[in-house]
Amino acid sequence: MKIDKYEFPDDLYYDEEHNWARVEGGIVTQGISDFGQDLADEIVYAEVPRVGREVEQGKPFMSMESGKWVGRVKAIVSGKITEANEEIEWESTIINEDPYGEGWLTRFEAADLSELDSLMRSSDPTFAEFIAAEREKYDK
Repeated sequence: MKIDKYEFPDDLYYDEEHNWARVEGGIVTQGISDFGQDLADEIVYAEVPRVGREVEQGKPFMSMESGKWVGRVKAIVSGKITEANEEIEWESTIINEDPYGEGWLTRFEAADLSELDSLMRSSDPTFAEFIAAEREKYDK
């Protein structure tokens, strides 16, 4: 689904931190949405999290830095990190160039897929309202 100039694939889940989640079996891939990467501006550094680490939904597990922002990225679900995208450490701009593809951040073995119920889908009317409010807030 396209909201203004931003793409939000229908098969993904989204949180209020502008992360997305793609579910394949019990594995959840996390990345930053098209809107989120635009807010951050050019990503200049992304910490690659340690594989095997246990994370909790809503708790920081890695950091990222852009020309406008330095911050912690929060886990979109609880679970164990099974894979981290090592490419983003050396070529962090791929997060800007391909946020839903090559710019993914990490993959988790989800502890409880029902945590996804607390996230938004692009087809939810409340999601479009949320993005509109965020665009106004950040003048995007």
